[in-house]
Amino acid sequence: MSSDLQLLQPLTVGGQQIQNRVCLAPMTRARCTPTEDPLDPSATNATPNDLMAEYYEQRASGGLLITEATAISEQGGGWLNAPHIRTPEQVAAWKKVTDRVHAKGSVIYMQLWHMGRQTHSSFHPSTGTISAPSAIPMGGAQTKTIAKEHVEPETPTEMTLDDIRSTIADYARAAQLAAEAGFDGVEVHSANGYLLDTFLQSSTNTRNDAYGGSPENRVRLLKEVIDAIFASGAFPANRIAVRLSPNGAFGDMGSDDNDTMFPYVASQLNAYGLAYLHVMDGLGFGFHQKCKAVTCADIRKVYDGLIMANVGLTRDTAEGMIRSGAVDLACFGRIYMSNPDLVERFANDWPIEEGAPYETWWGETAEKGYTDWPAYQPPKGEEKEKDSEEEKKDGEEAE
Repeated sequence: MSSDLQLLQPLTVGGQQIQNRVCLAPMTRARCTPTEDPLDPSATNATPNDLMAEYYEQRASGGLLITEATAISEQGGGWLNAPHIRTPEQVAAWKKVTDRVHAKGSVIYMQLWHMGRQTHSSFHPSTGTISAPSAIPMGGAQTKTIAKEHVEPETPTEMTLDDIRSTIADYARAAQLAAEAGFDGVEVHSANGYLLDTFLQSSTNTRNDAYGGSPENRVRLLKEVIDAIFASGAFPANRIAVRLSPNGAFGDMGSDDNDTMFPYVASQLNAYGLAYLHVMDGLGFGFHQKCKAVTCADIRKVYDGLIMANVGLTRDTAEGMIRSGAVDLACFGRIYMSNPDLVERFANDWPIEEGAPYETWWGETAEKGYTDWPAYQPPKGEEKEKDSEEEKKDGEEAE
């Protein structure tokens, strides 16, 4: 048994004790029930279902679960069959998820999502536009329409001050609904080229008003979103988290000043007393190579609160980062897809199932590659042998 792993020790997050430091990464899996009309007024295809509740429950031996990115508004959505948090029906559906996770002794945060320029206007019948800080289209990739057609990315509409104020209100309202649904906290998605990340980065934000130009201005919207969530009464500051991706290329991102901008952002967030700061410092999700990589150790120099590491971690690399003091929590994605009992596998040195097939990550494959991964069944005698070794070790320590 690996009971001496710091990774498996409890930790207090937001005033709650979590059972270990293993966290389920927020991963878009697109398992809401498809509908014939993707703009069906019932929003069934944006509402969690029982299969999704089972998925989170299966992984609830982790200390902290973070939901897949969840759209805060029509304008912020744009991924077919991904969930939203906008209606009473969606609140009730998410409540089934949180109840099942809490019954297993885990803690669950909702990730709040605005896709920004990565969506397509066909998802937004109310406006017929997509939003961004500046009218700079995403390059290097195609996007999908609501009819699943691959098309060139559209040029986004530069957000007005009224648009910004409305979006801040959307985040606050979404947080209130998340609280109603029983979530323990929220993670503000400010990574991977989605709306808030594009405000932070100089390559996508060329505004000349209070929300663009200087680092102070570019971080303004993120801070105002946090302030609004807190002011709404949805959650205290220590139940609000933020996700950052200083190194990522996803969404045509990366700026030559990221190595100074993101430590600055972290220093600005330090005063809030957040639940944690989720830093995607690993390079396995694509590295933009426009400046030196920002590490969790760099962030630790300016940030005193809990730091969560992510991207490409193994049990041992996560353990090393925790023991070094650079991070406090470790987030696992792809291997948590295929190992619902990841904590138990770490604890018992059981083999790790290496990754779900790509086509099941977010395809319309229902339980295939989603909830059909079995828990590990040790060969007969293996558990007794390990228990005997532990008893022997405990006896030696007691002498």
